[in-house]
Amino acid sequence: MDEGVFWWVIVPYITLAIMIFGSLYRFAFRQLSWVAPSTEIFEKRWLRLGSPLFHYGLLFAFIGHVMGILIPIEFYHALGISDHMYHFLAIWGGGLAGLMVVVGAVILLIRKIVIDPVRVHATFADYFSVISLIIVAGLGVYMTLIYNTTVIEYEYRTTIGPWFRSLFTFQPEYKLMLTVPPIFQIHVITALLLFAAIPFTKLVHFYSLPLGYLHRAPQQYRSRAGFRRKGLE
Repeated sequence: MDEGVFWWVIVPYITLAIMIFGSLYRFAFRQLSWVAPSTEIFEKRWLRLGSPLFHYGLLFAFIGHVMGILIPIEFYHALGISDHMYHFLAIWGGGLAGLMVVVGAVILLIRKIVIDPVRVHATFADYFSVISLIIVAGLGVYMTLIYNTTVIEYEYRTTIGPWFRSLFTFQPEYKLMLTVPPIFQIHVITALLLFAAIPFTKLVHFYSLPLGYLHRAPQQYRSRAGFRRKGLE
C-alpha cells in the first residue's frame, strides 16, 4: 500500500468516522455526559484567567482554519486580497489565536495539577484533551510565527486546503500532501487524532456551540451555613 494513501486517505476517514459516529452514539445514549461540568466551585482565580484565553483562542483559531482551509484561494483573489496581505493577517491573527489557546490550556492544565479538588475530579480524558490541544496548538503557533517568518511563507491553501476539501467529495487528492513540509503534516495528523478523541472527552460540548459561555456571568453559589432543615429547628 502506498504510504501516502494510508496517511492522507485511510487515517483521515477513520478518524473522521470515529468522531462522527462516536459523537452520535454519545448523544443518543449518554446525553447526560454531553456537557462539561463547571469546576468553578473548587477554584476561580486560575479558571477566570485561563478559560477565557482558551475558549476565545479556540474560537478565533476555528474561524482562521475555516478561512484558510475550507475557503479556496480563488475566493480571496476574486475579492482582490493579495497573497501577501492574506499571509500577513494569517500570521499575526492566527499566531495570536494560537498563543491564546496554548497559554489558556497551560493555565488550565496547571490548575488541574496543583489545585487538589480539581485534580481529584479530573480524569485521564481531561488531561489527554488538554495536553493534546497544547501539542496541536503549539505546532500551529510554531508554524505560523516561526516557520512562516524564518523558513518559508508556506502556501497551504494550494495543498492542504484542496486535499481536505477533497475528502468530502470522496475523491481525496492525497498526492497534494506528499510535498507538504513535515511540520505541517505532523500538525494535520495530530489534529485528526484529536478529532477522533472528541466523542470520548469533554471536547464533545464543542458541538453545542457554547458561545454564551464566553460572556456569561460567573456562577454563583449560596452558602449552606446556618441552613436548617424543617423538623430540626
